[in-house]
Amino acid sequence: MKSAYIFLLLVTVCWALPFQQVDLFDFMNDDGSGLNSTDESLIPAESTCPFKCQCHLRVVQCSDLGLKDVPDKIPSDTSLLDLQNNKITEIKENDFKSLRILHALILVNNKITIIHPKAFLPLGKLQRLYLSKNLLKEMPVNMPKNLQELRIHENEITKIKKSSFEGMAQVIVMELGSNPLKSAGVDIGAFQDLKKLSYIRIADTNITSIPKGLPSSLSELHLDSNKISKVDADSLKGLKNLAKLGLSFNEISTVENGSLANVPHLRELHLDNNGLTSVPPGLPDHKYIQVIYLHNNKIAAVGTGDFCPPGYNTKKAMYSGISLFSNPVPYWEVQPITFRCVFDRSAIQLGNYRKK
Repeated sequence: MKSAYIFLLLVTVCWALPFQQVDLFDFMNDDGSGLNSTDESLIPAESTCPFKCQCHLRVVQCSDLGLKDVPDKIPSDTSLLDLQNNKITEIKENDFKSLRILHALILVNNKITIIHPKAFLPLGKLQRLYLSKNLLKEMPVNMPKNLQELRIHENEITKIKKSSFEGMAQVIVMELGSNPLKSAGVDIGAFQDLKKLSYIRIADTNITSIPKGLPSSLSELHLDSNKISKVDADSLKGLKNLAKLGLSFNEISTVENGSLANVPHLRELHLDNNGLTSVPPGLPDHKYIQVIYLHNNKIAAVGTGDFCPPGYNTKKAMYSGISLFSNPVPYWEVQPITFRCVFDRSAIQLGNYRKK
């Protein structure tokens, strides 16, 4: 129990994002080498703990020590290596050469500018890599092919190249936000090898459009706080499994007719804090949308056919949340029948519009 608690604490510290990981310990038991193992025969007799670090079973904690380099003599049976909150500037070729069963590597909040092209090659079983809050200007090359989770937000990366994730077919979660990506900072097809990608966040950058060529496996796409000006049908084409789309705090003035038809299983749509002048088309025909945020836009009118199909017998999921407050719409003129397919009237947020 103590080792499980330590592992959970370490990983929780480096996660500061909305994604919630399920079954945290499953990946540690895939090959029978779980952290909770107490079989002393699995621990090499010559295992030592790096100076100042703390080691317990297969967890090596070297965080908050002011380290400028990856320490030597890390036990070869290490499953989780925590090096966050140090002053490491470079990852050298042989820093991880003996860590062939490492499952999780935490390098958050260092000063890393260089990662040797061969540094990750020995890490054949690495599944979680956290490189957030460093000074990287480009994506590392030769990343482990078995990665399931990559977090590399808050660096200085300006470009996601087509070859950035080549061969990484096992990735499920990816966090790329808060990098100074340029307007066309994501190459078409950059994510084409990520056949299992379910969650991706590219928020707080300078991209001006939804990246093209996203994998059909996506269930959550978060593109908040960018400079996207339009949602067109082609940008959402093929995203048949998408359930949640976040586009808050952009510059969107138009949602092209037919766009929502390309995401037939969408359940939650965030378009608040944009420049929309009307309710996006296609909502009455969409079977599954239940939550839509449209507050803080420029919507001046809401019609009786903007949200719900014309008939009461049409198969459509009931809305559980519609926000329209902080729009210049005269809410007292909105007809009650407009929200005939809403689960409960408390789910509707209209409110007053106040000019600043």
